[in-house]
Amino acid sequence: MNDWTTFLRDLLEQAPLIMTGLVKTLQLASIISLTGFFMGLVVFYLSLSQNKIIRQFIKGYISFFIGMPLIILLFLMYYGLPHWDIKLAPLTVAIIGFTLNVGAYNAAYLTSAYNGLNQDEFDAAKAQGFNHWQIFRLITLPQVIRLSIPALTNQIINNLKDSSIAFLIQYTEFFARIQELASTNFQFFKAYFVAALVYLFLVSIIVFFARRVEKLLVII
Repeated sequence: MNDWTTFLRDLLEQAPLIMTGLVKTLQLASIISLTGFFMGLVVFYLSLSQNKIIRQFIKGYISFFIGMPLIILLFLMYYGLPHWDIKLAPLTVAIIGFTLNVGAYNAAYLTSAYNGLNQDEFDAAKAQGFNHWQIFRLITLPQVIRLSIPALTNQIINNLKDSSIAFLIQYTEFFARIQELASTNFQFFKAYFVAALVYLFLVSIIVFFARRVEKLLVII
């Protein structure tokens, strides 16, 4: 019991720093979810290009960034680029690295949904004089986003959880503050248990809103 009392006292003492770290985690997760989503849309759109070279380039992009471990990408940018006198702030590195990675995954989800669509719709739209952009904006995009909601939701959850590795490039987010708390009293289990509860709570909120969105889209 005394161990918990001591731990809770330390937790309260460092609560302002931990809350600041939590805000940074939510900031990073929100930014990369948005930038990764729009990056995925752009990559997906280009994957439907009638130009074979563009399609092959996009295919290579998706394969490369899905295949490369995110931590290696972040390390290359944060610790490797300074050798060429290119120094970026931790947040900048995290946003760029995550966006490239998440964009590739989101494009893959959208592509999978697109492959399940009835191609007769697109043939009918072409016959009525719709151009490539109109077909994409009015027919393709609404359907693939609706079908991809579960996968996109999982990606947002992964963004939140994966943001914890940003402390390895000196971005002092929530998990970094939890690490500092654990190092002050060496009660690692309690500190990580609290962190797990916080992440579980945040994931539950994401899932709740995602289900509401899915129900709205079904009604529409």
